[in-house]
Amino acid sequence: MTRRVDISPSWIGSLGGPGRYAVAVVLVGVSTLGAVALEKMTGSNRVAGAYLVGVLVTSYLVGSGPGYLAAAASFLIYNFYLARSHVSLGAYTPEDFLVLLTFPTVALLMGNLTGRVREEAKRAQVRALTTAVLFEGTREFSASDDAGLIRTRLADHLAAAARGQAFVLDHEVLCAAGGPAPEPMVLSAARALAAEVLGEPKTIEAAGWRVRALASGAVAGWRAEPAPDADEESLLQILADAGAAAMARAGLTVAKADAEARARTEDLRNALLSSISHDLRTPLAAVLASASSLQEFGDQFDAKTRHDLTATIQEESERLNAFVTNLLNMTRLEGGALEPASTVFDLAEVVDRTRKRFERLRGQRKFSCRLGEGADVAMGDPVLFEVALANVLENAVRYSPDGGIIALTSFPRDGQVVVQVTDEGPGVPEGELGKLFDKFYRGAAAKRLPGTGLGLSIVRGVMQGMGGQVSAALRTDAPSGMVMSLMLPAVRV
Repeated sequence: MTRRVDISPSWIGSLGGPGRYAVAVVLVGVSTLGAVALEKMTGSNRVAGAYLVGVLVTSYLVGSGPGYLAAAASFLIYNFYLARSHVSLGAYTPEDFLVLLTFPTVALLMGNLTGRVREEAKRAQVRALTTAVLFEGTREFSASDDAGLIRTRLADHLAAAARGQAFVLDHEVLCAAGGPAPEPMVLSAARALAAEVLGEPKTIEAAGWRVRALASGAVAGWRAEPAPDADEESLLQILADAGAAAMARAGLTVAKADAEARARTEDLRNALLSSISHDLRTPLAAVLASASSLQEFGDQFDAKTRHDLTATIQEESERLNAFVTNLLNMTRLEGGALEPASTVFDLAEVVDRTRKRFERLRGQRKFSCRLGEGADVAMGDPVLFEVALANVLENAVRYSPDGGIIALTSFPRDGQVVVQVTDEGPGVPEGELGKLFDKFYRGAAAKRLPGTGLGLSIVRGVMQGMGGQVSAALRTDAPSGMVMSLMLPAVRV
């Protein structure tokens, strides 16, 4: 909250021009009483010091102008009533003339210097107050990228600085502070000013309001009784321009975020299209080749060849089905259509069923399964948990080398049941662990293999939807490999 700066006592600061000169007359009277008392105590009429003190006090309290009046009045009173007991100039001694000539010079100089010191002190306080107000305002402006909040805080600061009403009009969005919204005529003038100057700062008068067009394209206005003085007006304009800069910055931040979001969306779309075209074409080509071979040459193949071709059709069809299922699950997750059940289910059964699905696909890799005591049941949706576990197992099989061991373990921990899948794949750099669950993220080792980068993103969404968690870590007991942990609430007995 700003105020007019005045270094005088509060009751003097509230006086107008005539009141300040009246204070000067009163102080001259007080100086006269002091001079009379001093003359009676010392027996000397050399009491100019009492008047010089009066001039000094007057100049400091009420300014140079009243100080000059006090100096002139003190000179006349000292000359005609105290310096001599009569008016005849012929009775003055050379010493009297020296004192009378020196007194007004000293009084005027003291009054002038004291007044200048007073004005300089006032200017210093104005600068300090301006700096404090601007610092407070810019600190609040810079703390937010929300243009709406910046508009509101700018209106509040302008109203406080003017000690009256203020508003900010930004492309038909109005924020008012310190009183009701301005009259329609004022708003019309503000819109016209904004359209006229096209972002150039300019201030006009409109129905008692000071209206300033801002560089951001917005308009700010303020009104107060009494009207702000020159220093306050300058402060208000600087404050309004600082708020405009903050609003422009907020607009650029939003535009930058939108542009980055569009770029990310385009990158994700391109990645998805590229992945879909590859991951659909490969199994489809295998299915078509196997099916056409069986159709055209089925009678010429032996039983083992026909069995291999049939197995190929089944495996590639399952790959297609898993791929389409992942796409559908991601769509349901993003659309909020996934509604997980929350029931007690047999965790061991789900783990065993999921493991068996990958028996044909594991090749030379080996499965190790060990479920701990107290970790064979959990709370959640068994169907969705199987989806999550299948995605984790698929990655483990895909990236583990032939002969590698994929271990499935479970154990209770802190009110949760933890299912861990440990593989012997290449892993990922430690700095990229946090990105594993991002959509379409694929590590360097994964890019040479088919895939969309959706699997672990689906795992995270499914587990969070069931009130569970998922985490990834690098193995510390082997040169390479990952540890994926799926956590579900334990059953409370």
